[in-house]
Amino acid sequence: MTPDLRQFRRVVLKVGSSLLVDRARGRLNHAWLAALAEDIADLHAQGADVLVVSSGAIAMGRTVLGLPPGTLRLEESQAAAAVGQIALARIWAEVLAHHSITAGQILVTLADTEERRRYLNARATTLKLLELRAVPVINENDTVATSEIRYGDNDRLAARVATMIGADLLVLFSDIDGLYTAPPASDPKAEHIPVVERITPAIEAMAGGAASELSRGGMRTKVEAGKIATAGGTHMVIADGRTKNPLRRVAEGGRCTWFLTPSNPATARKTWIAGALEPRGILHVDEGAARALLGGASLLPVGVRRIEGSFARGDAVTIRGESGVLGRGLVAYDAHEATRIIGRPSREIEAILGYSGRAEMIHRDDMALNLEVSRAGLKAAS
Repeated sequence: MTPDLRQFRRVVLKVGSSLLVDRARGRLNHAWLAALAEDIADLHAQGADVLVVSSGAIAMGRTVLGLPPGTLRLEESQAAAAVGQIALARIWAEVLAHHSITAGQILVTLADTEERRRYLNARATTLKLLELRAVPVINENDTVATSEIRYGDNDRLAARVATMIGADLLVLFSDIDGLYTAPPASDPKAEHIPVVERITPAIEAMAGGAASELSRGGMRTKVEAGKIATAGGTHMVIADGRTKNPLRRVAEGGRCTWFLTPSNPATARKTWIAGALEPRGILHVDEGAARALLGGASLLPVGVRRIEGSFARGDAVTIRGESGVLGRGLVAYDAHEATRIIGRPSREIEAILGYSGRAEMIHRDDMALNLEVSRAGLKAAS
């Protein structure tokens, strides 16, 4: 059994430059992009959040600048990206506006999805756009890249973005309709694999060997993206993007490969917070705040009695109540700022710090509580 596309509420689509741009002519594939915009509009109309990770800035920019064919030097790639990003954003805005959908551009780097402080900023911006029913269009910020720029390889970036925003589906559009037991172009006996329940060494071998951060392109990076996505509670599908209305084709049961996850984004994220991060400090909360947390609330500054440790915004901290440890969370303030606002209502934050910060010390989505221990402690205390 394969999932039904209609069941997903937050979907990330990865579109490569080879689909967007006809490299032989250096022109945009207008008809194909317009058809994809129809698919996005259909999904959007069903109430789903949709986000696009789009390559193509360098491919479009080099055409505008008249750069010669072949490998570009780093500074040439950066210049092409600077020009191409403007054109790419305009095109996405135009095709989505045709369906009365607002597009928003976000440029990120690898550090934005890995460094916790920048991660929180990128996540908050993206989630706010989705809340406002816009479609964020994300691209790697190639204009400031200091390492080699890769043409159209946004697979792993798309997977990191999907887990960052809690997407339940990642769609990788490719020039092939999924994973095969061997490269179908060179092996006529290669068999298509419709469902991958778990990425094993055997699955990695089918993609050309174990993927790594240094591997580039092809099926290897897609399987690596699958490992990132499924570990974060996100299903992933590899589908042929060359057909018209490629997303509709997936919805109608067209051939593709599904990578399934046994988890969901919320559970996976809380597992990561609870066990994969080292706490940098402690927030001591009063009994009223502890009860509110158990009821599903966020932790507000007014409920924090004192803090310990030296931590920065985005660091993991321990939440401790009067009866013991309640759990962990990602704190929204540096330690020196948190010290100034604890015990105070959120409406006073701007007057105290000089800027309008977040109302929550720790948002409930950035928190993992040990519910059994917490409830037992509160019951004993009462």
